[in-house]
Formats: sequence, C-alpha cells, structure tokens
Amino acid sequence: MTLCGHDARRCSVAREQYLASVRRAGGEPVALGPEGTRPHFDFDALCLTGGGDIDPHRYQEANSGSTDIDPARDDLESALLIRALELDVPVLGICRGAQLLNVHFGGTLHQHREGHSPKYPPLGLSLADDPAGADAVQHRVTPVADSLLARACGSGEMLVNSSHHQVITADRLASPLRATAWVDDVVEGVESPAHSWVIGVQWHPERVAQVGERATRIFEAFVRAAERVPAR
Repeated sequence: MTLCGHDARRCSVAREQYLASVRRAGGEPVALGPEGTRPHFDFDALCLTGGGDIDPHRYQEANSGSTDIDPARDDLESALLIRALELDVPVLGICRGAQLLNVHFGGTLHQHREGHSPKYPPLGLSLADDPAGADAVQHRVTPVADSLLARACGSGEMLVNSSHHQVITADRLASPLRATAWVDDVVEGVESPAHSWVIGVQWHPERVAQVGERATRIFEAFVRAAERVPAR
C-alpha cells in the first residue's frame, strides 16, 4: 500500500484510515512511501492511495492547475504499478490512485474541476455532515452492471464522497480502461478488462464516516481477490 509521506496531521490520519480499512477486511497491509529504501517488488496486491496531484508532464501536458506534486511518489507508484500488472495481482486505486491508473494506461487528466471539494464551490453537491467530513463533499454513484465494481459493492445507487479537483472525463479516459461509475461527465470508477482485478475509484472508501456501508466493501473485495493470487 502506497501512502503519502507528508507529516501533516491530515496525512497521518489518512494513513491510519487506509491501513485500518485493509486490516478490517482481513488483509495485512505493508506501508510504502517514496522515502527510504527501494521496496521489494513481489506482493499479493497493490493499493494506490490518495494524495497530491500527478505531474502533468507524465501525460505530456503543461501544468494548468496541478498542485502538491511529488515526483518521487510518482516514480515509486508507477514502478509498483508496472510490476503489479506484470504479475496480474489485484490493484485498487483510490482517488489519486484511480487517476494514476488512467495516466498509466495512456489517459490524461482535467487538471482543475470545481465542485468536487469544499475548497471550491460545490455546484450542487452537499458538504459531508460529520465533523471529519470537512474536507469532502457527498454524492451518489451507480456502478455499471456486471462490472467488477458492482460485484464488489453491489448494484444500485450508493453514497460516496469526493475530495479532489482533478478529474477523468470521457475524452480523457484511457482507451484500455472501462468506465464503471459516473457523476455527470466525470468518470468516478474505472477498471482494466485485460487484467484479473484492477479497479480505480475516485472517492475515498477508507473514510467510513463519509460513505455508505456498500462503498467500504471495496476493501473486502480487494482482500478476497488478493487471497486468490497463486503462491509464487
């Protein structure tokens, strides 16, 4: 599991939420960050978590709104993702992680979209009600039928959250990926049909106070998929 290496309190809280979510689902997470020694590249699954913006130079665009760029993290996660796809182990991308999946497969990002974070006008989205939700807005998505996301979280509408300003739109979606959830013109869920279990979600299922119970099931599905990986 890749994690933000910043010392800010909100990053520390986020790290604990990610680790706790995988543990609740029965997994044994190993935290990786851009600092320290190079990690071992054999693993049963890979979770790419949220954080700052991906360097737009990685998708051949000038910076037009990207902030909090961490080239070392971009390098680490890209290398880990390449290895995970080679091994065909489960990959779960959360927020930034979903965007990294899109960039890896040849897509690009709209670098600033208002309405998906309280930092910018919500445009009809409501602020999360709980105190911990001051950095998110809430909305609903409906997974595409027969998608990995629908199998993981169930079909029908579910409550999720949003805390980002960069988005994947239909014209920026990587052609090898399938869109599996939408909010208006924003792609909120993706998967790779060419791999056994590769899912990206734009929301934060680790923030259990901000999402419906069904949204948190993605971690259980992720761990179950990892358990099916043949021993190497």
